[in-house]
Amino acid sequence: MPQPAPSFDLLPGAAESPVLLHVPHSARAIPDDVRAGILLDDAALRLELDHITDAHTARIAERAAGLASITPWRFVNRLSRLVVDPERFPDEREEMLAVGMGAVYTRTTHREELRPADADPGPLVERYFRPYARAMTEAVAGRLAATGRAVVIDVHSYPSQALPYELHGTGPRPPVCVGTDPFHTPPELSEAARSAFAGCGETGLDSPFSGTYVPLEYYGRDRRVSALMVEIRRDTYMTEPGGPAGPGLERLAAALAALVDGVRPHGPMPRG
Repeated sequence: MPQPAPSFDLLPGAAESPVLLHVPHSARAIPDDVRAGILLDDAALRLELDHITDAHTARIAERAAGLASITPWRFVNRLSRLVVDPERFPDEREEMLAVGMGAVYTRTTHREELRPADADPGPLVERYFRPYARAMTEAVAGRLAATGRAVVIDVHSYPSQALPYELHGTGPRPPVCVGTDPFHTPPELSEAARSAFAGCGETGLDSPFSGTYVPLEYYGRDRRVSALMVEIRRDTYMTEPGGPAGPGLERLAAALAALVDGVRPHGPMPRG
């Protein structure tokens, strides 16, 4: 079987930038052969994509990259997370398996059937998940080789009202949520995010979503790799669900650019 075209893009930034803006959930595209394995009819699938897609986050990252004084690198998923979710663990470590949302989803945001429960995730994991993971690992390695460090900033969004799939949806839902990791997020990085997004409303920490994305080769092992997740509440920049972007997008892009500019281009970020 011929290999598929890459389902992601690595968009180069400045050689001296350690920052990698990661945009994993902004796309809606689903290849025809993958669509054939999804049980929803077309109307239900469009609605599910409205709910599950982090709409316009690729635009926010693109605009932020253009505004930053030192252009960050960008790694952008071009396929929907309904194909595979590159940010899930591909095994039993993934807590979202409890709601049918491991690396390959079998349930929707409203806990309805998306794929048969006994669907084999293996082919999609091999075709899409593992090449994506390898490419992200190589992108981080490239920043380490060039600058001695890598700073992965995940760009996400989330709905203003909790959806049934959320395991931790009862906590605060601020305009901006900063997700952290105890190993990979130095206090200076989370504080830089709070400062950068201060003009966008309240910035909360690890609610309703927590954690960061770091390639498994570095996860919990290499402190030269810092990481932070930025979760933007969708009603601050778009019409929910799945509607057009509004003027808030530009304000959020400028804040993300300020965060990028807050990361020094050389040397390790000091630890707390």
